Amino acid sequence: MASHAMDSDRGDTIAQVDGPDQRQIGAKQSESANAPIPVAILIFPASSASVIFGLYDLLLSVGRDWPLIVGGSPGPQAIRPLLVAAEPGPLMVCNGIPVPVNYPLADCPPVAVVCVPEVNIPPSAPMTGLFDREIAWLIERYHAGATLAASCSGAMLLAEAGLLDGHDATTHWAYCATLRQRFPKVNVHGQRSLVCSGDGQRLVMAGGGTSWLDLALFLIARLVSVEAAMQVAKLNLIDWHQIGQQPYARLAQTRQVEDALIARCQVWIAEHYRSPAPVAAMAKLSGLSERSLNRRFKAATGLSPLEYVHTLRLEEAKQLLEAGDLPVETIARDVGYEDAGFFNRLFQRQVKLTPAQYRKRFRGLRLSLDGPARG
Repeated sequence: MASHAMDSDRGDTIAQVDGPDQRQIGAKQSESANAPIPVAILIFPASSASVIFGLYDLLLSVGRDWPLIVGGSPGPQAIRPLLVAAEPGPLMVCNGIPVPVNYPLADCPPVAVVCVPEVNIPPSAPMTGLFDREIAWLIERYHAGATLAASCSGAMLLAEAGLLDGHDATTHWAYCATLRQRFPKVNVHGQRSLVCSGDGQRLVMAGGGTSWLDLALFLIARLVSVEAAMQVAKLNLIDWHQIGQQPYARLAQTRQVEDALIARCQVWIAEHYRSPAPVAAMAKLSGLSERSLNRRFKAATGLSPLEYVHTLRLEEAKQLLEAGDLPVETIARDVGYEDAGFFNRLFQRQVKLTPAQYRKRFRGLRLSLDGPARG
């Protein structure tokens, strides 16, 4: 297979598609080298049907649908997806849809890959004790040689299992701060849409939302071939999320924090982020030195006061870029930056797009959606 390394600064793959011994693992676990490669999709009540069935359909289509479309006859199935859960099914998932279960965890046959869908609980909600059986099974499968592929907030289960300690990781942008705070040994790359790490690059994580599509394509390329992944992408009109998830990210640290003094600062800065010296003003408001404020603010929110101010300003700038045609220099001043050049550099560093590129991508999307919605 051809390698598929991409520039990690763009938020993409950081490892070659040719994972170590994955075809051999699949072949050993199949009855013969030509049998479909078994891939488990782990389901639990906090998962959603869209990701479960989406992964299932894409994996099931590999090798089968392209010959059907272009030649009129289905080809041999290359991957055999299996729906597995702690108990026999059907299992009702978070959006109220019953999902059949092919195997309870105790009876699941050997698999090359385990896919973990997102965990639909609030980022700040504790997970301890909620997924003990699933986590124990994931640890067992990983030590047996399987690749663990987590979609969105499903990476939190890998972290709870202790498998991400000392390794690179990503998750949905809204969970990145929680992942960093709860698991300080994990190297979190919130800007990336796909990260591979761990022993033999067998921990694969996709970021937020529909990046599970990236995850599916990556797994198909690794297990079968890049050509097979390209065929699935063409059939389903799937675009790779090359820019990562930072352009889509919103400030997730606005939730109420336990430190009442820092919560008071958050309320104040939400209305005064345009101030010329906002950190000094928050220090005065809190009665703390700037050094003490920095320490307490970061402990409570995951960001330093200055990082928090920049994030608020950039969020407002995003809204202005999406909503109208104001010059970038005007927007920079409106959100608190006198130096438009500094604003441009900061925006590109944090969002991974220039303000002009962001406007082109998201204002066009807003206009495209607004017309049909009004009409």
